[in-house]
Amino acid sequence: MATRIAMWSGPRNISTAMMRSWENRKDTVVWDEPFYGHYLHKTGIPHPGAEEVIADQGTDWKTIASQCSGDPNNGAPIFYQKHMTMHLLPEMDRSWLTNVTNCFLIRSPEEVVSSYSKVRGDLTLDDLGFIQQAALFDLVIKMSSTIPIVIDAADFLTAPEEMQQLVCEKLAIPFRTEMIAWPQGQRDSDGVWAKYWYNNVWESTSFQEYTPRNPTLTKEQRDIADAAQPYYDMLHQFRLTV
Repeated sequence: MATRIAMWSGPRNISTAMMRSWENRKDTVVWDEPFYGHYLHKTGIPHPGAEEVIADQGTDWKTIASQCSGDPNNGAPIFYQKHMTMHLLPEMDRSWLTNVTNCFLIRSPEEVVSSYSKVRGDLTLDDLGFIQQAALFDLVIKMSSTIPIVIDAADFLTAPEEMQQLVCEKLAIPFRTEMIAWPQGQRDSDGVWAKYWYNNVWESTSFQEYTPRNPTLTKEQRDIADAAQPYYDMLHQFRLTV
C-alpha cells in the first residue's frame, strides 16, 4: 500500500514547488489539485481557463476522493497529492481523509493577498482558503487524534533541505537529495491550468530563497489579510521548525 500524502494549501503559496520537489523522487507519483474541476463547476467562480479545467478534471468528487484513497496505477510507493483547501466544499464527505496523511502548508496572509491580487483583482477571504484550512486542521485532529504536519513557507524557504529532511522524518520516509532541485520546465502532471499560474515554477530549478516582502496593500486588501490572520496564527503555532 502506498504512503498517501495530502498536502493542503491555499493559493499563491509554494505548493507547486513542493509538488515538484516530491515528483523529482523516483518513487513518487503526484496529483495536481484533483478537486479543482468540481470546485469551479459548483461555485461558478470565473478562474482563468475554468471550462478547460472542468472538462479535464471532471466534476464527480466521489470518484476523485476514492482515487485519492487508493494507490497510483504504476504501483509507486508514495502518492503525493497537492490540494487547495477551498476545493473541499461543504457538501463533500470528509471520511476519505482517514485514508491519507494530511499535511498543511501555510503562508503569511499579507503575502498571499499581495500575490493573489496580481492574478485576480476581485479576491475575497473565501478565495484564499484560510478559513477552510483552519476548519480542516481541526477536523483532522479529531479524526486522527494527532497533530498533523504544518509547514510555514517562510520557514521552509529559509532552510529547504533541513526542513524537507524533517518532513520526511515525520512521514517515516527516507529523505532524497533530489527533492531539493529539479529540471526546469513543464510536467505532464501539471494541471491544464498551469499556463495561467505556473510560469515562475516552470522557470525554477529549486526552491526560491526566502526574502521578507512587507507588501503594500490597499485598504480592502489589508482588511482581507487581517481577517485571515487569526486562522493562519492558529496553524502557525504548530509549524515544524529546525
